[in-house]
Parts: sequence; C-alpha cells; structure tokens
Amino acid sequence: MFTRKNPSILIFLGLLAAFTLAVTLLSEALGTGVIPTSTIKTLGKTLCFALAAVAMDLIWGYAGILSLGHMAFFALGGYMIGMWLMYARTGEIVAATLANSPIPPTATEIQEAITGQIFGVVGSSDLPLTWVFAGSLPMQLLLVVAVPGLFAFVFGWLAFRSRVNGVYLSILTQAMTLALALWLFQNDSGFRGNNGLSGLQNIPGLAHVPQSVLSVWFFWASALALELGFVLAARVSSGKFGSVIRAIRDDESRVRFLGYSVEGYKLTVFVLTAMICAVAGALYYPQAGIINPAELAPIASIYLAVWVAIGGRGRLYGAVIGAVAVSLLSSWFTGGRAPDVNLGLYTIHWVDWWQVLLGLSFVCVTLFAPRGLSSAIDALAGLRPPSRHGADLGPEPGALREKEAES
Repeated sequence: MFTRKNPSILIFLGLLAAFTLAVTLLSEALGTGVIPTSTIKTLGKTLCFALAAVAMDLIWGYAGILSLGHMAFFALGGYMIGMWLMYARTGEIVAATLANSPIPPTATEIQEAITGQIFGVVGSSDLPLTWVFAGSLPMQLLLVVAVPGLFAFVFGWLAFRSRVNGVYLSILTQAMTLALALWLFQNDSGFRGNNGLSGLQNIPGLAHVPQSVLSVWFFWASALALELGFVLAARVSSGKFGSVIRAIRDDESRVRFLGYSVEGYKLTVFVLTAMICAVAGALYYPQAGIINPAELAPIASIYLAVWVAIGGRGRLYGAVIGAVAVSLLSSWFTGGRAPDVNLGLYTIHWVDWWQVLLGLSFVCVTLFAPRGLSSAIDALAGLRPPSRHGADLGPEPGALREKEAES
C-alpha cells in the first residue's frame, strides 16, 4: 500500500539496483575492469553523500529546519567506526611484531604497545576513556548511531525547548559544529588532534583481500544504506507524521495551537536525521581512508545544504540527484581532469574556480529553478503544482487563496 501510493520509491530502488549491478559488472575485481578501483571508491563515497543529503532534505525540505551542522554527525559516525578500525588494525600489527619475541607478551604489554603506536604522535601513552570500547566492533557499531543521536538529542532539546527558530537555529547549529571541530583539534581530546584517524581503508582481518574487492563491498554497502535510508525517509515524510512536520514547516504557530507537540516532532526528526548522517559517515571514511577535525568544518554542512537546494528541496530523489551531480562534478573539476580554458590574457584553472562555479550554480538554481534539478523529472512525469486560481482551500470561505497556495 505504501509503495503503491509512492511509485517513485520503487523507481528509485530499481534504478539504484540497476546502477549497482552495472558498476559491479564493470569493476576491476568482479567484472570487466572498465571502471578502475579509484572510481569505484569515488562512487561509493558519492552514495554516502547522497544518503546524508536525503537526511538533510528530510529535516530541511520537509520539517523546515535549516541545520548547518549535520556534517558534524556525519563525521562523528566516521570517528566511531574509525576508532575500531585503527585500534584493531594496530593490534594486528603489534601482535605480529611481538610474536617473534623470546617471551610471549602479556595482554597488558600488547595494549600498551597499541596505545603507544596510536597516541605516540600526540605525546601520550595512555588510552583515553573515549576508546574504552575501541576493541569491540559491536560496541563501536552501536556507538556509530548512539553518540551522534545522543549529541543531537541534547542539542535539539535545549534549542527547541527554547523555541529557537529560523536563521538563529541555523547559526546555532553552525556554532555547534565549529565548537566540536575546535575541540577535536586539541591533542588531549582523545582523538589524535589534527592528525585524526588514518589507515581506515585497511580492514582488520581482511588483509588478504585486495582493495579492488573491498571497494566493491563498500560500494554495495553504501548502495544498500542509501536504499534503506531513502525508504525510511519516505516513510517518515508520508502519513500523519509527514503531514505534521510539513505543517510545522509552513505554520508552526498554528500547529502548536492545534495541540501538537511541535518540539517533540522537531526533536524526533533532528535526532533521526543525525543518526542517518552518522551511518553515512561510518561508510564513507573507510573508503576515504582518513578522517580529521577538518571534516567537521562548517563549510561542509553548507555544501550539504547546497546539494539539497540544487537537487530540489522537498524531493527526496532531488536530494540524491543534487548530491550525486555536485559530488561527481567536484571530483572531476578539483581532481585536475577538467581541461583548463585559455582565454589569452588569463587561463582558467578549474581547481581554483570550482567553488565559484558552484556558487553561481546555486544562485542560478535559486533564481530560475526554485524546485532544483528535480523539476526536470517532474516535468517529464507530468507533475505540476496545483493551479488554485483563488479557490477556497479551507473550511471557511477565503481561508487560503492564491497567495498562500503559491507558497
């Protein structure tokens, strides 16, 4: 019944499944080798960005909350899984090194050696309290969603109960992201400061598996996470819950007057989207291989909002289109693949001009295509906004007319 009312979900899942199969058949590890491993990793990371964009569209496009801090949750998810990856992999290296010792090492000596390897770069020999579960994969997987979820809950509860809205909330989320990044930059934060966590592409216990195969596995996992996240977001944005959060977006005071717990709905969406972003980050950084506090820079969350705006706010598939298009173009322009343009007196190097081009694209979409790139799909599908022509839209004559309908 749910998919019957929302056929776009089945279309999206089918297209993504077909794309995943095509990439697999063209990969180096399991196919013809047309697509190199580096491109597979880029595509996998792009799907993670698309999942984060779906979460951003749910909270901004449907609930009307412009959060400029959701990439902080994305990075926190990466840090949580990165701790296990780095600890377990270092443990394997230390165990192999100490195996040749005349006297077998004790568990304490192994742990001290692991701690020295990881935190010696910041001048520490003690394992921070935040790493107490780093040796347990199930616990770290739980923390991937628990830590960002708890952080989002505390922040959201404090902000929403104070009824902080609009641009003030956006600034507050950006300040939260900056404060977290500055804390992580400190060497005594327990996360290796500016060095961050590295070597995350080396999966413990799978040293015998080549990177070409691992990249396909992570690509599959990213595609599956995007499918599940898309269905979850579509489910949340439909039905009574979806109607309420859209009503909060359009007229929060009226929804509160009707007796709904506005703060509760907003907090639920805020925490849920934070956890979705965290899952995306947990899949992204093992493919990227490294994470550091610079990943939490406020500009990253602004990029996330730009992706959604370019793709089409209030359209989940629009968020995916925007994230995929901008991410792939960014990789092409900043990776030196785009040819320079010689104008005679000046040569355009796209590595330097990409951000300008992105900004101009955002402005043009805002001015000339407010519904984003997804408006093209709407046009092909024959979808048009309703033309009310001044008809009464409420229980009383004149309740809502043309001006309100256009908004």
